[in-house]
Amino acid sequence: MTKAKLAVIYHSGYGHTAAQAAAVRRGASLPGMETHLIAIGDKAMPWDLLETMDAIVFGSPTYMGGQSAQFKAFQEATSRTVFAAGGRWKDKLAAGFTNSAARSGDKLATLQQLAIFAAQHGMHWVALGLPPGNNSSTGSENDLNRLGFFLGAAAQSDADQGPDVVPPTADLLTAEHLGRRVAEVALQFVRGRQVDALVPA
Repeated sequence: MTKAKLAVIYHSGYGHTAAQAAAVRRGASLPGMETHLIAIGDKAMPWDLLETMDAIVFGSPTYMGGQSAQFKAFQEATSRTVFAAGGRWKDKLAAGFTNSAARSGDKLATLQQLAIFAAQHGMHWVALGLPPGNNSSTGSENDLNRLGFFLGAAAQSDADQGPDVVPPTADLLTAEHLGRRVAEVALQFVRGRQVDALVPA
């Protein structure tokens, strides 16, 4: 069976984005997928492992309208270890997710920065692929993509509640959807490359 590899790289200040990252990984854990969950700051970044991935999903909380300082430091480190080293992530798949206390919280700014970051590395961005939820009189807070983002998965966690309570189930299921979508595209991508390699030039 053709296999594909996916890594979820994230920073989480209070545990909420970590719950979102775990949900992305759950969604990506399809047959034929090898998945890795990598928390920024836990230990040295496994650059060699990342180079072997077919897809990388980036996650950061949204603080003051952008990524956390820890995630930004990781991004800047890639300019030396990945970009300047020959564009080692070129043509990999990428996607992103973020969390904030407010319903909007300028999460779109973070998702845009993640997409630009992926583009700088020559990666292919995979969007959420869900219509907005909870946007009519028949909608509810239980809808997937209840916050209405398109570029990636967004979650909202009340600032006075811990990660054992929030993000809400709907937001975690939205993150699972993103993980599953990226995994499905990764499997198609890898299989397509293998078929292409068999076609005479």
